[in-house]
Amino acid sequence: MVPEHLAQIGPPGLELQSTDGVIKVKVSPPEANQRNKMWIDDLSFKYNLVFWENSSHPQLQSKNIFPVDTIDDLAEDSTYCFKVQANLPLEAKQGFFSPVSCVKTTQKANDLLCATNLSVVALNMKFHLLWNNQEEQEVNYNVQYLYGFQKMLNDDYSDKWPSVPGCENITSTCCNFSSIITNMGFYYLRVQASKGHNKSCLSREIKVDPLRTNGIGPPGVRLDLSDTLLHILISPPGGPEDQVMRDNYDLSYRILYWKNSSDKEEEVKQKEVKQTIATVADVSPSTLYCVKVQAFSEAYNKSGAYSQQECIHTPAGTPLPLIIFGIFMGALLVVLLVATPFVFVLYQAYTKIKYVFFPSCQPPLNIEGFGAEPFSSPYLSAAEEPVENCCVIESMITEEGNQIDFTDYKHSKHSSRDSGNYSNDNNSSESKGSKETLEKEIV
Repeated sequence: MVPEHLAQIGPPGLELQSTDGVIKVKVSPPEANQRNKMWIDDLSFKYNLVFWENSSHPQLQSKNIFPVDTIDDLAEDSTYCFKVQANLPLEAKQGFFSPVSCVKTTQKANDLLCATNLSVVALNMKFHLLWNNQEEQEVNYNVQYLYGFQKMLNDDYSDKWPSVPGCENITSTCCNFSSIITNMGFYYLRVQASKGHNKSCLSREIKVDPLRTNGIGPPGVRLDLSDTLLHILISPPGGPEDQVMRDNYDLSYRILYWKNSSDKEEEVKQKEVKQTIATVADVSPSTLYCVKVQAFSEAYNKSGAYSQQECIHTPAGTPLPLIIFGIFMGALLVVLLVATPFVFVLYQAYTKIKYVFFPSCQPPLNIEGFGAEPFSSPYLSAAEEPVENCCVIESMITEEGNQIDFTDYKHSKHSSRDSGNYSNDNNSSESKGSKETLEKEIV
């Protein structure tokens, strides 16, 4: 057994009070007087009030009410009967009705001091309360408000109506109450009229749900052209500083645009966008285009007024061959700007490589053939220099046997870096002189 599933909601308590042609109703929760409760949260109950005029042909009326509420628009000096039911919508449970209670209405006081016909005008989250003045003489008004959640409580809220800042003791029949409005919850407003120190009258209450009561104004529109494109720049309703309009309504924009031609009637085209920038492609040259924009919210099923008509004249078109020639010349210029540095770098690399590995300048023959070594590049590492082996031969002649003894006197290694002609000639002449002297001595 699950007690919560089997338990049924009992009848709530009901209190009625008739005053000034209206009936004040106060409902107490079904388990208000019990120590042990099945449903601890009394605020989860929703109350359905059924009432009818006690006559031979009664017509039942039903109304969802708060724990403390007022029933008006009743016939004067008539008896009305009431019963109330407590429900739990989240659990799909309906309770039993309370016993029927009846009460007789009183006559309404025809007080010319009271403010009548209260209405709210709201545009772009700017709220104004308007009312009518029945008194010809000057009357002071005090606008009061109540947060909606306070009516959901079981407590009496009659003394919890603060005054709207800037709307205290005013003589005009208009009040700007935008300063108290947020995008959360709802509000109730009423006007207290007073004349002198002892006489005052309270008007009927009016409910204000800000996001549903508010109206969406026209957006701002600005047009711009680029090539064959028409750019539509949209400013959200309320201006760029109105963040509430953009965040809570999730606005979309309906755009109407057409060619404004006096010769013939052009078709009006439409497009819808979420962004504040829209583009119309393929516009005709030398044509006047006109645009209107409307902001709307699908979530709240609201549409604002259209903006003022904005028009712009497209410039004359450019001939197609000239456009093609311009594109070709532009592409050619880009290719030249890109290819020229690349070719220059390749040429420089080629000349350096050729100069290092394949020099065009050949050395003279007497240098090239010297030492039977090829001429080498100055950028390459030099080969080991050739070394000449030289020896000095000393001749000795003896008287006794005329015997000649050739003895190696000295070996030396001589390295020369001389590349001139004189050093070679001197060495050759010295060698020849030594040979001739030696031959003579032998003979």
